[in-house]
Amino acid sequence: MRRLFSTFASGAPGVGLLLLRLACAAILLAHAITALQRAQGFSGVVLQVPSAAVGVLLAAGLWTPVVAVLAACDAILVGFSLPAGYRFWLLPAVVAAALALLGPGAWSLDAKLFGWKRVEIDGSVPM
Repeated sequence: MRRLFSTFASGAPGVGLLLLRLACAAILLAHAITALQRAQGFSGVVLQVPSAAVGVLLAAGLWTPVVAVLAACDAILVGFSLPAGYRFWLLPAVVAAALALLGPGAWSLDAKLFGWKRVEIDGSVPM
């Protein structure tokens, strides 16, 4: 899994990645919740559950590269399924694609699960 991440940026870049993840996730979740409230029947609900799940995983920063690609695809599909919606959904798709390329940042579950570990070796060698 570590090969999917370029780095786990901390400091100001890490905060920037966190803000990007949260903004993209908020758009996906807001649309999914609104669509679920208007959904009629099982098929309307089934189409929005993946969008909500992707939003939750993106906000948590879990499996970010894979989830961000799914979020970009979801944003493109939603944008082209709505009349004149592609203008609005182009930005979340681009942000999700950028997150897929940049990685999750230090404030994510990915960093906690798959981040670099510090190994300290003391000077004594057992014989």
